[in-house]
Parts: sequence; structure tokens; C-alpha cells
Amino acid sequence: MTPSPSPDDELAVRTLLQEWAAAVRRQDRPAILAHHSPDIVMFDVPPPLESRGLAGYSQTWDLFYSAQPLPVAFDIVRMEVVAGLDVAFATALMRCAENGPNGERQPLDFRLTVGLRKVKGEWLVLHEHHSVPALLNAASAG
Repeated sequence: MTPSPSPDDELAVRTLLQEWAAAVRRQDRPAILAHHSPDIVMFDVPPPLESRGLAGYSQTWDLFYSAQPLPVAFDIVRMEVVAGLDVAFATALMRCAENGPNGERQPLDFRLTVGLRKVKGEWLVLHEHHSVPALLNAASAG
């Protein structure tokens, strides 16, 4: 008999990502990096558009925190998780903040897609993709 995915796997992935978002708000770098593959590939909004490996991934958080007003916002607005036996993905609408032109706090909504693999019974993030909708200017739209 072939094993089937468990609702516990979806819950485990959801919990892992909720704890990761909480670690980002706390600026807890070891907890942010926990549960990420040593070979993670991340596509991000600001440069570099691609980072590979934990060291590169860790460096992306330096830029993130340099642009964040305090307290740090990194909130999951809505998340969907699909988990199989050893592969899962999650999509989420997220909200953080940035400093506006006059130093005021401005919300920044973005999208998150995460790909995970179960290794030795534990879920690991292999791919993380942060994105914002592209804004078309009038010249390129016409």
C-alpha cells in the first residue's frame, strides 16, 4: 500500500513558516536560517535578484533590516499550503513596511512562494521567492 500525504504535513509546513515569520520580526538570524537547505535558492525583490546557499540567503536579511522601520513588520496575511509525501509548497500574501519619502512608515504588500522537501522526516526550505506586482508606466503600456 502506497502511503498518502498527511494533513499533519500541511500543518507542519504552515507552523514552520509562521515561526519563520516570527523570527524575522524578532531579527533572530539563527531562527530565520533554521529549516533552510544549505543549497537554498532565493529570488528576491531588491538586488541581488538571486542568492544561493545559506550565506547568500543570510546576507539578504542585512538589506531587508536596513530598510525596515521598527518594530519590524513581516506578517502573513493569507497562506495556502499543499504538502505531498516529501515535497510541499506554500504561497502567501505578506505585509512588511518601509520608510516613506518623509520617513513615515508605509506598508509594503508582497507575495511569497516557498518550495520545501522533507529530508530525514524534517521539512527544509529549498526555494524562496519574494515578489511584488510590476507597475507598468504609461509609456510601456501604450
